Amino acid sequence: MVNWGVIGCGGIADRRTIPGMMEAENVKLVAVMDIDAAAVDRVASKYGVDKKYYTPEDLLADPEVQAVYIATPVYLHRDQAVAAAQAGKHILVEKPLALNLEQGQDIVAAARDHKVKITEGYMMKFQRLHQKAKTMVEEGAIGRVVFARAQLSCWYPDIPGAWRQAPELGGGGALMDMATHCYDLLCWLIGGEVKDVSALADTLTFKYPVDDSSTTLLKFDNGAHGVVDCFFNVPDAAGQDRLELYGNKGSIQAEGTIGQVAGGKMVAYLSDEAREYDPQQSKTSLDVNVREITAEPKNMYASEVEYLSDCIEHDREPEINSASEGLKVLKVALAAYESARTGRRVAL
Repeated sequence: MVNWGVIGCGGIADRRTIPGMMEAENVKLVAVMDIDAAAVDRVASKYGVDKKYYTPEDLLADPEVQAVYIATPVYLHRDQAVAAAQAGKHILVEKPLALNLEQGQDIVAAARDHKVKITEGYMMKFQRLHQKAKTMVEEGAIGRVVFARAQLSCWYPDIPGAWRQAPELGGGGALMDMATHCYDLLCWLIGGEVKDVSALADTLTFKYPVDDSSTTLLKFDNGAHGVVDCFFNVPDAAGQDRLELYGNKGSIQAEGTIGQVAGGKMVAYLSDEAREYDPQQSKTSLDVNVREITAEPKNMYASEVEYLSDCIEHDREPEINSASEGLKVLKVALAAYESARTGRRVAL
């Protein structure tokens, strides 16, 4: 068992990650911290945690805490992650990694210098249907990947005091908060890196100063094209959170797998060999094998803390969701904002 502390008791921590910790097999939550005393008391009572702290410094000084989950607004990530590394605590930090590359590099360097394990909260790589899709891509089931799409949208109206709606606190809007999930997921599924981006980022519906609408065109280093569309102004049930992977031998298409809840549907359309040209372009060809991809759902948040805890217990460097990979995702997001601002394609 690895003893965990939580820095930041609001939003995603209370709603998703702490419940995941309660399910995890090798995790014990021993301490919670927030500057909001009422939040600390509520979360500690809700999850049966005895140790309550009101500053990060006090939690990090607790010798019982071996690892910390940092779930605070993005502008706090650098200072808190560096302090955690200096205190010898292993780290799971929420995404995005930091407000800018310099802050992100400081986090990576601190973890390296103080020899602590660190991962970032891109939990969708632990979605079991996504893991099935990755295996199929690696085995060549859809041939060479030529195109991928990831969609994630929600309804996020003007909310006074919401830090995600303030650029100086969160770094951006729908693109920074949600498209980064999709950039990360597509890179992992395709097995490549983004080489250049073209993007649109606008505020079309609400009044806050961050984007509520974003569309990104990606070019991967293996030649594949990608599209990521993420919006804060699409009603929750209207956006079906689609994942699509197309290759020269077939495709994998999913609905409802991208998001915070395990589940969704996934179907593969596979062809055993390259096809002759069909002038009718039939979509019901008998040579295409259509099959549903299934997997037993598991809480992705439980899986991500189990994974880092296992790395800690076996003194193994994380290969999934490493902070170095998080830096690459942050570079893509910042390049996308530059493209949206300048109207130009941006190379990474």
